[in-house]
Amino acid sequence: MWNITVYSNENSIIMYEFNTEKEAREAFNHITGCKILSEIVYFNDPCFALEPF
Repeated sequence: MWNITVYSNENSIIMYEFNTEKEAREAFNHITGCKILSEIVYFNDPCFALEPF
């Protein structure tokens, strides 16, 4: 999951969630203001499962 956090001049924070990096980067280019693009990684995802020895 990808997240864009936008900080406004009114001391408010707005967060947007996206499923793909492509969607997030397209939106990031159109959003104005102080913004941060982050990838959210959950460690309970199957890709992090330990394989038995």
